[in-house]
Amino acid sequence: MRGTALAAALGAAAVLGIQGMAGGAELTAAPGGEGAAKAYSAGAEETGPVEGELHKLALQPRGAGEAVLSRQETQPFGLLGVSWTDPAAEVKGTIEARARDAKTGAWSKWIALDPVKPGMDGVRPGAHGSTEPVWVGASNGAEVRISGGGALPAGLELNLVDPGGSAASAKQGGQKNAARNSASARTGALNAAPAASAATTVDPGPASTAPQPAVVSRAAWGADESLNNEGPLYQTSGKLKAVFVHHTADTQPYDCSQSAAIVRGIHVYHVKTNGWRDLGYNFLVDKCGTIFEGRQGGIDQAVVGAHTYGWNTDTEGIAVLGDYNAGGASAAAQDAISRIAAYKLGQYDVDMNGTTTLTAGATQTNFFGTQFEIGKQYQFKTVSGHRDGFNTECPGNQLYAQLGAVRASGPAAQLKVGTVNGVPVQPGVDATSNGVLTVGWSTSTASDRIGSFEVLVDGASAATVSGTARTATSIVTSGTHQVQVKANAVNGKTSTSLPVKVVSEVTPAKFTPVTPKRLMDTRAGLGVPQGKVGAGGVVTLPVAGTNGVPAAGVTAVVLNVTATNPTEPSYVSVFPSGTTRTSASNLNFTPGQTIPNLVVVPVVDGKVSFFNNQGSVDLIADITGYFTTAGDGATHTNIGPKRLMDTRSGLGVPQGKVGAGGVVTLPVAGTNGIPATGVTAVVLNVTATNPTEPSFVSVFPSGTTRTSASNLNFTPGLTIPNLVVVPVVDGKVSFFNNQGSVDLIADITGYFTSAGDGASHTNIGPKRLMDTRAGLGVPQGKVGAGGVVTLQVAGTNGIPATGVTAVVLNVTATNPTEPSFVSVYPSGTTRTSASNLNFTPGQTIPNLVVVPVVDGKVSFFNNQGTVDLIADITGYFSK
Repeated sequence: MRGTALAAALGAAAVLGIQGMAGGAELTAAPGGEGAAKAYSAGAEETGPVEGELHKLALQPRGAGEAVLSRQETQPFGLLGVSWTDPAAEVKGTIEARARDAKTGAWSKWIALDPVKPGMDGVRPGAHGSTEPVWVGASNGAEVRISGGGALPAGLELNLVDPGGSAASAKQGGQKNAARNSASARTGALNAAPAASAATTVDPGPASTAPQPAVVSRAAWGADESLNNEGPLYQTSGKLKAVFVHHTADTQPYDCSQSAAIVRGIHVYHVKTNGWRDLGYNFLVDKCGTIFEGRQGGIDQAVVGAHTYGWNTDTEGIAVLGDYNAGGASAAAQDAISRIAAYKLGQYDVDMNGTTTLTAGATQTNFFGTQFEIGKQYQFKTVSGHRDGFNTECPGNQLYAQLGAVRASGPAAQLKVGTVNGVPVQPGVDATSNGVLTVGWSTSTASDRIGSFEVLVDGASAATVSGTARTATSIVTSGTHQVQVKANAVNGKTSTSLPVKVVSEVTPAKFTPVTPKRLMDTRAGLGVPQGKVGAGGVVTLPVAGTNGVPAAGVTAVVLNVTATNPTEPSYVSVFPSGTTRTSASNLNFTPGQTIPNLVVVPVVDGKVSFFNNQGSVDLIADITGYFTTAGDGATHTNIGPKRLMDTRSGLGVPQGKVGAGGVVTLPVAGTNGIPATGVTAVVLNVTATNPTEPSFVSVFPSGTTRTSASNLNFTPGLTIPNLVVVPVVDGKVSFFNNQGSVDLIADITGYFTSAGDGASHTNIGPKRLMDTRAGLGVPQGKVGAGGVVTLQVAGTNGIPATGVTAVVLNVTATNPTEPSFVSVYPSGTTRTSASNLNFTPGQTIPNLVVVPVVDGKVSFFNNQGTVDLIADITGYFSK
């Protein structure tokens, strides 16, 4: 006995299931062969019902338990089965049929048909006894024989199903459906859209942790909904606990262009011959991996199917077209089973590689001899084969053996956010944050099957960690956020937890300047262990509670970071310790260079981390100030960008280069719109140009003793800029040059004042906002000579839409074709002569920029040649 069944529901409970189809004459294959699924009778541009036909031919009794239908020509058909009047009557002998290929005229081998157990879809008026349906392809002749049994039931008939459509009808010449279908080549790809087709009166089904795969809807495969006037049945529990996998037992190959017709044929047979309410399976899969919606009610709904006798409650059935006793299912079919099973089970927090408990709907014995008693509970794998619940060979020996791999092929299961900032997540209760977001999660999938996890904030990746991690920390802005965790499995499949609402309230911080002081030097072991930072290496520097920085309330520190003695081209990222490092970088360098850059880095756990990508490098960090929510501090006021000093022209200071050991002092308070009193620090973009020897420049508060901290490092031939936040003590700022001589330029972008009427600072990121190489934030493509790109900042990426006075950006210029400079300035204003980055071909140069925001956008100007520009935000100022 083939024993492949399409089961039916007994009311809302589960009873017997049968299925089975055998191949016969192949239909003409559509172009593409076994590639992408193609419409059998409806092109991709044509969707909607395809009317099928059912023809019945009476069998002739011959006595002694025998009956026949003599070999004869018939109406065109693609699927056949035998029925009789009384569904409770039994045919104890052998029922066999064969068909004539409509194209070649050849007759198929005899095909054994298995009877269906009565009551397949409940007690239904007009129900008939029948065999399983058998797909034989485009045929126009049939023969049936029944022998070896006792008394035969009355009303024996051969049922021939023409699933509709020009290809399916197999008529020569003027076909019945020619007028409707002649314009179509019938070879377009099926419309396998991922949208659910639930009944309009049913609320959308629950979200799933696994993505909904593309599914060919009933309308797309041509379901004739006039056959279904009873409406669907839904699981009374409202959930699913398992899926059963079946095969349809076609004994000959089929082309995937026939798949829709096969599904239509099963649909017509089950309704018109068996008298069922609808097609029995919830989903059907062909060997090309195309998934078809089966029983109506909605792809996203918990629909009661008719697939596994005794086990239709809280389960759904997935049938694979074909016979898998001798050979296994294709990789595409296995993947399709995995994707639809993961989606359906993921809607109800079920692990497709786990187990569950089901209640028996019938007393019976399965294929392995296990006995079940109605009403009792039994354990099943959440992805089971038909034979696990019923005495059948289905889903075939080879496909059954593949189910273990299918179970393990899904994405991470039962993925859920468990804690936010250490507090367990509770349904209906918003999680809270003060700007720091630590997310904890769980999954039932083993870590070795997961490549990485991502924390998603409002759909965007905020942190990426390894597959072994179960927590990650990032920074969020004020407001309400949707937080999820995404698991990226090693096999390439993804799953995403259901969202958790997090309400964040971030207290804006004020700035406190400090006399520049060296906190870290890997050359001497200051602050961190002595020794270069290697490839992929991280060193972590304590900042809170050290060197005059408060132990609590510090939200960010301002560091001038210098990379020196690098062995390979590389970059360094400075990020808050205790959080996941993002793609943002702060310094880019090549061997022989000493590169500084100012960094405003958030503080989460009191420490700051430094990551080096390649080779090895020494790192130095000098502190110039910190932001705090505790105590008094200074607020920020935009001014400029405006040039205050240029030794080449004598602007602000005497004309002439600054010599070895020389100092020039620039008055700032009470000049150029800067208040005469209350100014605690100024924000200057300082550029060194025309140096005669390798040297460094230190910018320090006039009236104080210069420390070992440096701000710019350079060699002859270079023009190097760097942002400086320098305290103001006596209203002036001093500039020291160590060796040789050099011209110095200073452009102001703002100042900090104790008056309290300026803007406060809020951390965000570090987060990449712009990359011309990828088209992130601005159109893709280099910025040309005299070109300007403008980046929207207000109202994006967690930055408020209003009240933002300035943004803090780390801007990097890379791939320049000519010596040039870039100016970053407020969109909506006239660009001044101030520049932020200077570079030559072959260089990658970063610089921190504090740029005012006027119309919600920031503009970037390139002077000569072409260059790619990158911008990473670290924070903003707002009132």
